[in-house]
Amino acid sequence: TLVLSHNALGPAGLGAGLGGALPALRLLDLSGNGLEELPAALGGAGDSAGDSAAPPAFPQLRSLNLSANRLRALVPPLHRPLVPPLHRPLLPPSITLSCPCLLCRPQSLDVANNQLRELPPALADCPRLKEANFRGNQLRDKRLEKMVNGCQTKAILEYLRAGGRGKGKGESAREEVRKKKREKQQKKDSGDGEQEEVEEASRLLVKVLHVSENPAPLVVKVSPGIKDVRPFIVCCVLKGVNLKPGNALKRFLSMQTKLHEDICERRTVATIATHDLQLVKVPLIYDVQPPDELKIMPLGRKEIKARDLLRQLHLEAEEQRKQKKRQNVSGLHKYLQLLDGKDNYPCLVDAEGAVISFPPITNSEKTKIRKETRDLFLEVTSDTSLQTCKDVMDTLILKIAELNRFTLENKEGSGSDAESDALCGPGSLDPGQQPGNLPLVLEQVRVVDMDGNLKVLYPSKTDLATVSSLLTVIR
Repeated sequence: TLVLSHNALGPAGLGAGLGGALPALRLLDLSGNGLEELPAALGGAGDSAGDSAAPPAFPQLRSLNLSANRLRALVPPLHRPLVPPLHRPLLPPSITLSCPCLLCRPQSLDVANNQLRELPPALADCPRLKEANFRGNQLRDKRLEKMVNGCQTKAILEYLRAGGRGKGKGESAREEVRKKKREKQQKKDSGDGEQEEVEEASRLLVKVLHVSENPAPLVVKVSPGIKDVRPFIVCCVLKGVNLKPGNALKRFLSMQTKLHEDICERRTVATIATHDLQLVKVPLIYDVQPPDELKIMPLGRKEIKARDLLRQLHLEAEEQRKQKKRQNVSGLHKYLQLLDGKDNYPCLVDAEGAVISFPPITNSEKTKIRKETRDLFLEVTSDTSLQTCKDVMDTLILKIAELNRFTLENKEGSGSDAESDALCGPGSLDPGQQPGNLPLVLEQVRVVDMDGNLKVLYPSKTDLATVSSLLTVIR
C-alpha cells in the first residue's frame, strides 16, 4: 500500500521519484493532489517508461485512487505491445505508456472530482475493472454524466462499450430480446419446438428466500478489528444439493479447487469456504485472533494453533519439494505466503467459540462437507473488494447448480466418474423427466457490524446478474 494523498504533487506528478517498479504494490492512492495528467512513470518500470516492451511497474495493482486532482484525460487501456495508431490521439502529448498500461491492472478505479470531459470507450475492455467512480466530472455526454452519478459500474462500462449516445445497455438488451424471439420462432417453424421445451425444462433454477420470508435467517457479525486484516465477507445459504450419487462429492470439491485457481487467482483476491449448514452453530462472528491464540481443527487434522499449523505446513512443503525435486509445491502449501507479515489472522467463529474457517488457508473438520450434506453455508472472503466477493459467490452458485443438475440428470452408480463433463452443461434429458425443475433454495444472509448495522446482504436484487443468462433466479 502506497498512500500519497493530499500532498502537493502535480502537475508533473511523481516524475522519476518512485525509482523503479513496485512488484508487490496492490493499492496506490494519489488523491487530493494537483495532477493534470497521468504521470508517465506509472506506465512502465523505471527508466523504461517509454519502452513498449517493458514489464508493468505494478503487476499486482488492484486499487487506484486518483480522485480530487485536475486530470483532463484518461489514458485508454492498451492490450497490445505497441500503441495502436487509433489510440494515439487520445493520449496526452507528454505521455507514453507501455502495455499492459496502468489502467489495465486495477479492479477498483477512483477518478472522481477531476476535470474529465470524456471517458475513453476502451475503458469498457479493462479485463479486471469491477468498481469505478467517475462522479464530479463535467462530462460532455450528459446522459453519461447522469449515469456515473446513479448507475452501477457495469452499466456505465456497457454504455461506453456500445459507443454511448443512446447506444447503451438498454438498447443492447432490447436487441438481444428481439434476437432471441427471432431464433425461437425460427426453431418453432423448423420443427424444433419440442427440443425448445426440453431446453426450457432443463434450465438451472434457483429460488431466493428473502430475510423477511425466513423465520430464522442466519446473521454474521463482523468485529471492528477485521478491517485491517481481511475486511470483506459475503455469505449465503444454499439448500437442496445432492452429493450422494457416485462421484458427486468429488466433483464438488474439484470444482471449488478450480475456482480457487481461476476466478480467485490462486486465492490472492478471494477465498471460498463451504460448510455443512447442519453442523454450523449460529450466531457467527467474523473476527481476528493472534496466531498463538487462534485454534482450529483443520480438514483431516487434529486441533492446532494457527502459528503451529503454518510452521507444520511449511515443513511439509519443504519436504515435498525435496522428495519431488521440484521448485513448486502443490495443495494447501502454495497459499502459505498469503499470511506473511500479519499480526492477526482472520477467522469465522461459531456460537461455541470454535473456529470453523481460517481464510485463506483452511476450513474446519467440524463443518466438513459430506455425502449426506443437503444444505450448504457458503462464505467468500477477500482483502480486495466487496464486489470481488460477490462475483466469486455468483460463480460458485452457478457451478453448484450445474453440478446438481448433472447429478440429477445422470443416474450414475457409485463407480462412475464423469468429472470432465461436470461443468459442460446439461446431459441428455428425456422429455418425460424434468429433474432440473426442482430449484435450489438460496437464503439471504445478512452481514452486520457488532451494533447490528447492515454491511452487506447477499443475494440482493442486483446480485447474480453476471450469470443471469445461464441461471434462472426466482426472486
